[in-house]
Amino acid sequence: MRRFRRSLTRRVLTRFVVAIVLYTILVFVGLFVSVMVCAAINWDYTNPIYRLLQWISSYLPLVVIIVLAAGYIVLFMHYWARTLGYLEDIVSATEQIYKSGNEPISLPDDLQVVENQMNRIKLDMLASRRAAQEADQRKNDLVVYLAHDLKTPLTSVIGYLTLLRDEQGISPELREHYLSVALDKAERLEDLINEFFDITRFSLTSLTLELKTVSLSRMLEQTADEFAPLLAEKGLACRVIAPPDVSITCDPDKLERVFDNLLRNAINYSHEDTDITVTLAVDGKAARLTFTNEGDDIPKHKLERIFEQFYRLDTARGSRTGGAGLGLAIAKEIVELHGGTISAESANGLITFRISLPLHP
Repeated sequence: MRRFRRSLTRRVLTRFVVAIVLYTILVFVGLFVSVMVCAAINWDYTNPIYRLLQWISSYLPLVVIIVLAAGYIVLFMHYWARTLGYLEDIVSATEQIYKSGNEPISLPDDLQVVENQMNRIKLDMLASRRAAQEADQRKNDLVVYLAHDLKTPLTSVIGYLTLLRDEQGISPELREHYLSVALDKAERLEDLINEFFDITRFSLTSLTLELKTVSLSRMLEQTADEFAPLLAEKGLACRVIAPPDVSITCDPDKLERVFDNLLRNAINYSHEDTDITVTLAVDGKAARLTFTNEGDDIPKHKLERIFEQFYRLDTARGSRTGGAGLGLAIAKEIVELHGGTISAESANGLITFRISLPLHP
């Protein structure tokens, strides 16, 4: 902008100086032509015009100075007004930035640089506004979905507990079955309540890191071990392929949450009786991790939005796999806070998440 300001000032001053020079030349050419024409005419000494010309001739230097000064003032006022007009155009364009319409901002040719920059700002603001509205709409929809989903497990828990209280002659096997179902529904209810808390925390807080040096290899193995019951339930196996004792400086609690989200996501979207593979490799000063599972290919348009807040691949309301759509968004934020990157791929029946993390930032 500083370079543009100097360029604009130079152009305006150049035009002003050129206008003054041209006006000065025009005045003297006009004066010369007037003298030649007047000299060629046989004047009557009693003619009022002749007397006026005689008076002008007597004060010619003063008249020329007055004409030049008047012209210079007019030219100065003209270019000053044009400069003020530029400011008014910029102020008006600034107001258009905040309007929701898609009409491009138009400024004079001299302000082309400002016009381009303001149009970029407006497009960025419109894109950010649309993204915020979409995220807010998804969040509101999810709150409605979760509130609706809360009724089903809560009703089941109340129903089974009431049945256990009122029916004294239930067999031990049936009682055990009812208790198991009630516990399952209560756990589902807990998951939904936790999702509500996730939405609230993600909306109201920003993440901060508490760095420690820990074993990344052991962290991956421990996270995989914690999912053993859930893996067994779906007939899945999780293989961790990692060099021993790879240390990393990180926030272990938050990084564990990333791995938890990725493994949970892999379990939810894996075909039954398949393997989930977690690999760790050291590349210079960075750790390269992959989480791969066998599942249905994710469409490209969904894959591009998979890390957005409140975006869910499975939008079915009663689905066990349909979370709040925050897991991957939070994972991305945590990885980027550590100075790393995360990406997703899906092809040929394989879903792969790749993470790159600096070992000791």
